[in-house]
Amino acid sequence: MMKYNLSVLQSPSVMRIHFLLFALLFLFLMPVPGNGGIINMLQKSYCKIRKGRCALLGCLPKEEQIGSCSVSGRKCCRKKK
Repeated sequence: MMKYNLSVLQSPSVMRIHFLLFALLFLFLMPVPGNGGIINMLQKSYCKIRKGRCALLGCLPKEEQIGSCSVSGRKCCRKKK
């Protein structure tokens, strides 16, 4: 049987590396202010499911707004029924 030396895994330098990796992972996954990331992606896909399109400024005259595509204010538009 192979025995593992647990004292190596609990040394201060290894613990610092684990803490550093956790901090970097947390910063990488944290959303950037003004950029919704995952929220924007979900809203865009929900707009496409509802047969809409994402408009940058506003809907065209023959379209109606059915939601939003991003946190920054893009609108989800589809043709009026």
